[in-house]
Amino acid sequence: MRWLALILCATPALACEDPICEVPEGSLRFTRRVDFSDLPSSYGIGRNLDGLVVGDGVQFGEHFLGQGVEISTGHDRLSGRPTAPLTLVAGVAGANLGTLNLWGDNIVQGMGPKGFPDAGAVGEGAIAVLFDEDQPALALDVRGGEGGTVTFSFYRRDGAPILRMVRHVDRDTGTIHVVRQDLVPDIAGFSVENQDPEGLGIDNLQFLFEELMGRLGSARTRG
Repeated sequence: MRWLALILCATPALACEDPICEVPEGSLRFTRRVDFSDLPSSYGIGRNLDGLVVGDGVQFGEHFLGQGVEISTGHDRLSGRPTAPLTLVAGVAGANLGTLNLWGDNIVQGMGPKGFPDAGAVGEGAIAVLFDEDQPALALDVRGGEGGTVTFSFYRRDGAPILRMVRHVDRDTGTIHVVRQDLVPDIAGFSVENQDPEGLGIDNLQFLFEELMGRLGSARTRG
């Protein structure tokens, strides 16, 4: 999948000047990967997940405490700054999270305002991710997409925003690899929202940064 910045064009940079920069695939090495293979799933509309989803070193919900969830567009839209400390909140029953078997892989997707089991809810909801320990980098697969947009918002443990990234998504699978400027380990969590007609899901979250492969100079700075 090609990632196209909606605000700035993607250009190679000699140095990373933004708070968080996207880097080429293969330039980061991690020791932890969450692929959701242990969660129940199915084809079609998939399975509903109420409450928080707890993984190894990470948890998943809908939004963070202090944020509002707007639903007027038919997709979840998060608003407001999270309160300190960053705290994960699940959505209401049936409109929180779900799993889906997509081409043989389990993905987690947000259930939108229509709620499970309405097919129009699948992939239309927000996903919030909270790490047990602050991270300097992470990688994530974004699954699905039909020409819409996806928004990533990164936060510190005190709820302060680090960066908001908006990307246009094409069909098929895309992977985002991001690293904090100077490898500062202060990414406590992030959220994923979308405005895509078919909705989106996530898979293969990688964290616990181990090594930077090659030169950081290949990073692309996009806001």
